[in-house]
Amino acid sequence: MNELILIGTLVLIFGSELLAYILFGRAGLYVTSALATILANVEVLIMINAFGMEQTLGNVLFASTFLATDILSECEGKKSANKAVYIGLFASLLFLGISQSWLVFEPSESDTVSGAIATIFSNTPRMIAASLAVYVVSQLFDVWLYHKWWSFTEKKWGNKRKFLWLRNNGSTLVSQIINTALFTFLAFVGTYDFMTMLSIFGSSYLIYIVTSLLDTPIVYLARRFKEKREAKTVAVAEAGVTD
Repeated sequence: MNELILIGTLVLIFGSELLAYILFGRAGLYVTSALATILANVEVLIMINAFGMEQTLGNVLFASTFLATDILSECEGKKSANKAVYIGLFASLLFLGISQSWLVFEPSESDTVSGAIATIFSNTPRMIAASLAVYVVSQLFDVWLYHKWWSFTEKKWGNKRKFLWLRNNGSTLVSQIINTALFTFLAFVGTYDFMTMLSIFGSSYLIYIVTSLLDTPIVYLARRFKEKREAKTVAVAEAGVTD
């Protein structure tokens, strides 16, 4: 069941990001990226076994933030991709402040959930602190490397449109090593032993390899939608001029 749920979650999240871009443009990706950043910091507290590996949840959600910045880099430009990173940072800081305020309130006698909330969110500050540091470093590096690959292929082959698969995977796979190593160390040192942390790192990066390869068709579809929308806009404008 865990394997089926993970596959279903991957399809749902990646499909939702593409749909958000189609329906709302860059604003849709800003929203999904911020939401994924917040939820992943909660979901990462859960340990499961799937595909023969012990792993934390949150990997698919974290991977979706890289998909969002890659679509934005490809279709909207470097500035829009970096903006998504800063929006995710702001959303996480806001969530951290709000969630910690919940723990300060004195619950009433009829309350039944404060204990569970305290158990979950008392661990949130460390997770979010680790996540924020890693998120900003790895995401900004991912955006920078995406455009470096793009500049390299354009200069070498004289074509700006080709080699999307190279800049998408070449940036994500490298930046995910930084993301996985730093987050595993900052979030779990002192909580798990070295072998468990190594297992978490290995399983997380393996998932990121798979998700990076699987998100490439999504970026192609997003670019195709953008180009068709722009072509339609031009056609409508030309028809208006002719009339």
